[in-house]
Amino acid sequence: MKFEVPDGWSYRTFMVDDLKMEKVQNPSGKKDRVLLKLHGGGYVQGLHDRHRQMGVNQAVLTEAQDLYMVHYRLAPEHPFPAALEDAVKAYNHILAQGTKPENIIVIGDSAGGNLTLELAVYLKEHHIPQPKMLILVSPLTTLANDLPSRAYNIDQDLVLGRNASPLYKAVEESTYARGTDLKDHRLSPLYADLKGLPPMLIQAGGYELLLDDSIELMRKAVADDVDVTLTVYPGMPHEFSLMMPELDDSVASFREIRDFVNRQMR
Repeated sequence: MKFEVPDGWSYRTFMVDDLKMEKVQNPSGKKDRVLLKLHGGGYVQGLHDRHRQMGVNQAVLTEAQDLYMVHYRLAPEHPFPAALEDAVKAYNHILAQGTKPENIIVIGDSAGGNLTLELAVYLKEHHIPQPKMLILVSPLTTLANDLPSRAYNIDQDLVLGRNASPLYKAVEESTYARGTDLKDHRLSPLYADLKGLPPMLIQAGGYELLLDDSIELMRKAVADDVDVTLTVYPGMPHEFSLMMPELDDSVASFREIRDFVNRQMR
């Protein structure tokens, strides 16, 4: 089914230099809420209609008036730091429109969660104001393939597991890294100094390949005095809310995002 925005909403694509972006506007959204969405896909798959539809749903949940989505460059043709450079360009573009950083919500799923964290670490290191919050859905937090859930959930995960998805190979082989140390904190922000990062909500499935990515990120964030919330949805695979939005657990995860945003925006 072709992507269409709800009645009354606007949708356009535009270029920032050589970076393609998409902007959706919700006429009933709040002017002081702007959503930057960084999509997943193992750094090898581009923005597609399922991500666009989820972006619209997330704009409704967060009551954002403006939703931006980014066609960041993809591996293997464009390895690290290409996607990060594009995310920084997109964020700076939003600031250049007069948007206050405290009005920006950055949300990323899977590799987009990795990119969201990479962006926040970059902003910190380059003294650029942070967004209001980070929302991380099944995030990839390290490209070093050595966390326990990468083994014990290898067949449990029916979305990203060994026999479930072509993206498994991209994760296993760290296609995006190509020549960069897999524990370089700019690439694998699990190993970064997270002090000063904004509040973050992390959502993960109990059966997902990247479960320990979320658990270890939560531990690191706590150690670095970051306001962090982690919710693990038992029995759920990677990106369950994207793949199966009708599930009760998916609906619960949507409510959690809504409530988290409203608390932070008070």
